[in-house]
Amino acid sequence: MSSPLRDPDVLVIGAGFAGLKAIVSMRASGHSVTALEAGDGVGGVWFWNRYPGARCDVESYDYSYRFSEELEQEWRWSERYATQPEILSYINHVADRFDLRDDIIFNQKMTDAVFNEAVKRWEVTTADGSQFSGRYLIMATGSLSAAKDVLLPGQDEFAGEIYWSSRWPKEGVDLTAKRVGIIGTGSSGMQMVPVVAQLCEHLTVFQRTPNYSIPAANGPVSDEEDAAVKASYRSRREAARNSPSGLNFLASGISALEVSDEEREAEFEKAWARYGFGFVLCFRDLITDEKANTYASDFIRRKIGEQVSDPEVRRHIVPANFPFGTKRPSVDANYYPTFNRPNVTLADLRDEPIDYLDKTGLATTSKHYDLDVLVFATGFDALTGSFLKPNIFGRGGRALRDHWANGPLTYLGLCSSGFPNMFIIAGPGSPSLLSNVMMSIEEGIDWLTEMIMFSESSGYAALEPTVDAETKWVQHVNEKADETLYPKVPSYYNGDNVPGKPRVFMPYTGGVRGYRRILERVAANGYEGMVFSK
Repeated sequence: MSSPLRDPDVLVIGAGFAGLKAIVSMRASGHSVTALEAGDGVGGVWFWNRYPGARCDVESYDYSYRFSEELEQEWRWSERYATQPEILSYINHVADRFDLRDDIIFNQKMTDAVFNEAVKRWEVTTADGSQFSGRYLIMATGSLSAAKDVLLPGQDEFAGEIYWSSRWPKEGVDLTAKRVGIIGTGSSGMQMVPVVAQLCEHLTVFQRTPNYSIPAANGPVSDEEDAAVKASYRSRREAARNSPSGLNFLASGISALEVSDEEREAEFEKAWARYGFGFVLCFRDLITDEKANTYASDFIRRKIGEQVSDPEVRRHIVPANFPFGTKRPSVDANYYPTFNRPNVTLADLRDEPIDYLDKTGLATTSKHYDLDVLVFATGFDALTGSFLKPNIFGRGGRALRDHWANGPLTYLGLCSSGFPNMFIIAGPGSPSLLSNVMMSIEEGIDWLTEMIMFSESSGYAALEPTVDAETKWVQHVNEKADETLYPKVPSYYNGDNVPGKPRVFMPYTGGVRGYRRILERVAANGYEGMVFSK
């Protein structure tokens, strides 16, 4: 086994799904590549998020690589929605099968990256002072990897244990016979609650905003199902590539307003029983038309309410005042029925905000909750956090955080003007978190690889988008978002979950298929919007 190069052609930051795919593609295009990973293993978000109940909300067969047909055929998924341990096993299998660890240096967290204009190379420094350089810098750091920093008054006084869902200990946590509090009811919190409730003496769930969640309809994958998927994997992949979301569901071309009440109810029932996150696709206008969305929201609220026996708990836990899907909905397994258990309490932070922590627990403005363990499931600085935490300086010493001070500026969600040869994967301005991110990762890296090869074959040393192309793309992203209900609702899509963050809608709402067609047109026109320099 050879040691990774310190000065390769390509430096990749991160060794999650995006980082591993970048290594595969860069190798195949004839480039030397080194990935720097902050952790001591591959996996990215699935390496760090080891909390009880962690599971993917995209079907296993679709949340997987498509670059190798042999890999598709040999890997056997056990469940429709894979758990974190199974996904991490898959990622490790990929790393081993393709010898990807040969090009990864672990325990190397990038702190600084500077573009050296004289030699047209990126110079990178990591937390331990190690230095690297690369002609190209690929930021494969993830859209949901920069955890929000949360500090409560009196946190240092708490005598119990404190954990973060996004940095769960490898060795696990023994919750037996303990009084546990979980702050947060996004996807992580909703996945943890049913599992933790069965382990601990008592669980208190601190909820700020009740969220919509759809049943995962999870189950084991039979041998017959496995064989059927593997026999038609290519057509399944193509169907996903040509869908709005990159999921294996055909989006309906029908409006929720065009059908009878009975037909609409039947379609909602079918989606509730099977679609999971794909519920938003059962009619074409659930995210674009308020009236259509009201039908869906009312249906889901009714379904949620039917699962909760206590009317007071039901009043607090059923989401209201915002349309379904405008915050990322969760996919759960028995989340709502868990609140029927005698050892589970819901604390609504809208009625009783958190006041402080003390030695024995957490106090809200109206009650003290005795706790042995407190878990923060408080989410991420989504889409931009992982790019802005390091110090990144482009042409003329301009900092990326200054360039993005009023919101992220990208061209095609893949690169930023003034930062030559730096590319971001599944970042703002791309479908990213509004898509099956595995599909978006592979599509984006494949396109970038082809553009780099085009640049080099033409004798160029550096490439970056023009200011005009970047400005027009951001305008297009905003215009597409304004055709939907997304910008009207506070969410991490808009940066609303991080105090002081500019309020800008960040993902691209034009769909996986529409986005790919734009990429194809840009490439066919000689990569219009990019400027190449020798």
